[in-house]
Amino acid sequence: MRSLDVDGLGRVSRIGLGTWQFGSREWGYGEGYATGAARQIVRRALELGVTLFDTAEVYGLGRSERILGEALGDQRHDVVVATKLFPVAPFPPVVRNRLEGSARRLGLQRVPLYQVHQPNPVVPDSVTMPGLRTLLDEGRIGAVGVSNYSLQRWRSADAALGRPVISNQVHFSLARPAPLADLVPFAEREGRLVIAYSPLAQGLLGGRYGPDHRPGGVRAANPLFGTENLRRAQPLLDTLRQVADAHGVRPGTVALAWLVALPQVVVIPGASSVEQVEANAAAGELELRADEVAALTAAARAFTPVSAVRTLVDGVRERLGARP
Repeated sequence: MRSLDVDGLGRVSRIGLGTWQFGSREWGYGEGYATGAARQIVRRALELGVTLFDTAEVYGLGRSERILGEALGDQRHDVVVATKLFPVAPFPPVVRNRLEGSARRLGLQRVPLYQVHQPNPVVPDSVTMPGLRTLLDEGRIGAVGVSNYSLQRWRSADAALGRPVISNQVHFSLARPAPLADLVPFAEREGRLVIAYSPLAQGLLGGRYGPDHRPGGVRAANPLFGTENLRRAQPLLDTLRQVADAHGVRPGTVALAWLVALPQVVVIPGASSVEQVEANAAAGELELRADEVAALTAAARAFTPVSAVRTLVDGVRERLGARP
């Protein structure tokens, strides 16, 4: 498994494991999950060299942190556990209290990476970051990260913390390549980390779905799976399949390999089974040729999905029997 050496974190595997689904009932959480599927997924990830495990206090209202901590067992101290503060009233005493809750659920005295889950539109980082700086100074956290921050706000967070905010976790995939324009160059230049969540676009980049085969369940509400967007995604998916066939792997593995071919980018796909963990981890070993990376990048940039409103209108028209 390829990895990056990151200040304050040590060795971070290029392929991590996202655990949003561990505590969320809509993704299969139920009785026995914590000691069954979740434990098997985490154990296999560890065997494959995964060292980055991402969660958050709001995932399942703390259940994800608890399940992850229990699944990691004694190895929780040997990996990079990343969790997130949901920034409601993020004043220093509140930040400390929330960290203590997360650390207790994870079974850790020190949380390696503590992230601000999203920018607060009202409270500036000059309010939030002093509390995190104190936790850094006390050794309660190893590094500070943010999530869903623009480049401008990432830089503002740096200034407020008074030292580097080491990572920015953002929505990033072949279906959503915007971070290529600014966040990735900044991370490469400054030695930071871009953590890509939803790197498989909720399964779109697995290549299973198309205009005539749409998913149900939670995915059905995602505008990416609207008929028009599935039609528009076909050139990207065709390119993905061609590269996957050339390497004898799944399209999803190539989608992850494209991300980790970029400088200072790691990915945190979820997994609902051991088989998915294995397919994801394979991307950490797959070396794409430069021309393949270029072809995938061009196809990603050419994909222009329609808006959620357009998708909703099209869906209503389809149900009424009209053409979109």
